[in-house]
Amino acid sequence: MSQYIEADEFLEKSKSISIIDVRTPAEFEQGHISGAFNIPIFSNEERAAVGTLYKNSGKNTAVLKGLEFVGPKLVLFAKQVKTITKSNSILIHCWRGGMRSSSMAWLFETIGIDSFLLKGGYKAYRSFIRESFNESKKIIILGGLTGSGKTDVLKELEKNGEQIIDLEGLAHHKGSAFGALGQNKQPTTEQYENDLYEIWNTFDLNKRIWLEDESQSIGFVWLPISLYSQMRQAVVVKMNIPFECRIKRLVKEYSCFDNTVLEEIVNKLFKRLGGQNVKDALAGINDNNYALVAEIVLKYYDKAYNFGLNKRDESKIYDIVFTEDIPENNAKSILKEFPLLG
Repeated sequence: MSQYIEADEFLEKSKSISIIDVRTPAEFEQGHISGAFNIPIFSNEERAAVGTLYKNSGKNTAVLKGLEFVGPKLVLFAKQVKTITKSNSILIHCWRGGMRSSSMAWLFETIGIDSFLLKGGYKAYRSFIRESFNESKKIIILGGLTGSGKTDVLKELEKNGEQIIDLEGLAHHKGSAFGALGQNKQPTTEQYENDLYEIWNTFDLNKRIWLEDESQSIGFVWLPISLYSQMRQAVVVKMNIPFECRIKRLVKEYSCFDNTVLEEIVNKLFKRLGGQNVKDALAGINDNNYALVAEIVLKYYDKAYNFGLNKRDESKIYDIVFTEDIPENNAKSILKEFPLLG
């Protein structure tokens, strides 16, 4: 027996029941509920053909064409769901909770699997999660100039029982012009929000959440505006790491990449760095003098970071000075210095 349920109940049930997304592969790639399995009723081309028929010839003609496409796949669908479901129940959704999901539910019922359908479909899910980012939470921003090791310190904070989100890790990008190096392909902004929600929704509202200081965009991915607004109003713990330590970190992280790639990125920074700085940085890459390159680039990024920091409420910025770049020790120092912050 199938039944429609609201997004909150659908997501709660997904903790123990698998989700089947019956939209096309293209729709799924653009964005999907984290952990969902894609069993597309139509291919990308088939859906386009059905849509054209619906527009030009009406619903009945489009439905018949849809049946023509789907009929030969029914056995395959039944076999696929048997390999996915952990029980005799399954969660199903399409775009708006219409014919595609209800048709698949009918098929699954004939083979003894109960179905829960998402009321309003994936569209309703998207509205639900975007609304969730409006919920006020105890956010603390971990700040610091480029090369301070903020991401590594975040991970050490997590080891010490703190709630953290690695925004850059989810985005597959480290935030700077060099941030895509060594990273997987970035998700769409839509998928990024979906993945972010999966973590956001697990947090204890009574405890603080640590996030790294970020711009609204990380590479080509954008943070939800409501979350970003909360971040801009939050308390900032600013790590002050010696300049030489930051240079060493950047050299370690980026000198392993091909010089040609590094040169290409430096050239893209021409307007920001200025002609002479670009010339000197390119010479440094050619001579394998990566410390010089890091020094030149850091001066630009330090200026940009401080410009953004100066727009924050000064009373909410807490500085902490470190003499070394040792994330484990620095995380413990932060917790010792700010045990009640947030």
